Amino acid sequence: MTVEELPVEGFERVVVDRAPGGALRSVIAVHDTTLGPALGGVRMRPYDNEEAAVAECLALARAMTLKAAATGLELGGGWSVIPGDVSAKTPELLLAHGRAIASLAGRFIPVNDVGTDQDDLRKIGEVAAPVCAQGDPSPWTALGVAAGILACARHLGHTELTGLRVGVQGAGHVGSALVHLLAEAGAEVLVSDVVAERAETVAESVGAEVVDPGALLTRELDVLAPCALGGVVTPASVGELRCRVIAGGANNVLASTRLAEDLLARGIVYAPDFCVNAGGAIFLQEQLLGHDHEAIRRRVLTVGEVITDLLTHATTDGIPTTQAAHDLANARLAKAAAAD
Repeated sequence: MTVEELPVEGFERVVVDRAPGGALRSVIAVHDTTLGPALGGVRMRPYDNEEAAVAECLALARAMTLKAAATGLELGGGWSVIPGDVSAKTPELLLAHGRAIASLAGRFIPVNDVGTDQDDLRKIGEVAAPVCAQGDPSPWTALGVAAGILACARHLGHTELTGLRVGVQGAGHVGSALVHLLAEAGAEVLVSDVVAERAETVAESVGAEVVDPGALLTRELDVLAPCALGGVVTPASVGELRCRVIAGGANNVLASTRLAEDLLARGIVYAPDFCVNAGGAIFLQEQLLGHDHEAIRRRVLTVGEVITDLLTHATTDGIPTTQAAHDLANARLAKAAAAD
């Protein structure tokens, strides 16, 4: 294992692990531990180059700090990335990543993310501790997103989700769980995924409509729920959106924070991703504290209350919801830092 420090302004630690020969094997970013150890995902997917892998890791770590702070968690923000297709995943690769995590001496707590699962976390846990490998957080992320969507709907004058048209982008762990929750709540659900068979399987289970991934953003929707990779709202796509609300489980939904102004100008309600998708992180903290599922469920459902407060604050002050969420997170971080 060759672990190198990568100096990045605004981050506490960024380390890269290189394989023999110098190729990037993984990167781990610890953004902020003011509130507690940094919780973050282990993401495995292909990248065009090393710079792209590092950039996504840094962006996700920053978002995790905001998520923990804005939703009242006693955790910090971090993330990790293993560049490569999941077909290249091996026990040796996971153990190498685990040893890189262990070099941070408990400041980074990993959880499964895109391209990894609970079995992978258990393998990492053979050489690193602690790891979150006692339950999949995805259903809890979906539960929080559903609560956030309901809060947005109520903000627009609806008392429930019955009859609302919701487009779920991504039918993976979070997206599929969200589809079932929305269908149970009476919503009309549309599902898209880059893997057509996955979208078809999930849609068939609840009687939802399958939509081509390239067409979902331009469909007439009450709610667009991005639940795959980030960068959904771009300068090119923002003008084509035909939804009233954006609220989903994906991280970094906006390709640029400036796009929040465009959404506000178009009258599209945006539930900041790092707040509305916090259910999984809440579950992990509650699990670390030893709380039972009923207590966890009550805590995850408070995501709806957070979104309601943010929407009220943003509407009253005439600011984008992202600014309202940043204000909340930064105030809590500043208070905690001052108390040390």
